[in-house]
Amino acid sequence: MNGSAAPFAGYGIARMNQELLWLSWTGLHVTWWKLIGYTGALMFGARWLVQFIASKRAGKPVIPRLFWYMSLVGSFMTLAYFSFSAKQDSVGVLQNLFPTFTAAYSLYLDIRHRGWRRERAWDVPPVVEAPEAQAIATAEAEALSKR
Repeated sequence: MNGSAAPFAGYGIARMNQELLWLSWTGLHVTWWKLIGYTGALMFGARWLVQFIASKRAGKPVIPRLFWYMSLVGSFMTLAYFSFSAKQDSVGVLQNLFPTFTAAYSLYLDIRHRGWRRERAWDVPPVVEAPEAQAIATAEAEALSKR
């Protein structure tokens, strides 16, 4: 495997914990594992922005499939950081196990319920109102037009 396959190809677990000198200007001790952890945390947090945008477009609360993908990838990345970095934090592992399985199951349900090739979450068919609600809306519209 050549060095271009991944930035840390051939480094091994021990080298993943060494400081990345090209990031020393930040004043932080950054390793490859920390970059993976940071990326996972950002991915896990940014999913709420995706959900907010989809809900704003739909005009109602929706959870797009991208939300579940971001949850799953973010959980796996933070789980890898807490499991394999020099930190090996059991609290972090436990904290990320539940969201990983929850996101995986929710993604499975979304695919099973809506199909593999579904459109965006906000492209849902319109809700058909009950005849009584349509009659009330028509009566209200007529009353407003007579004013």
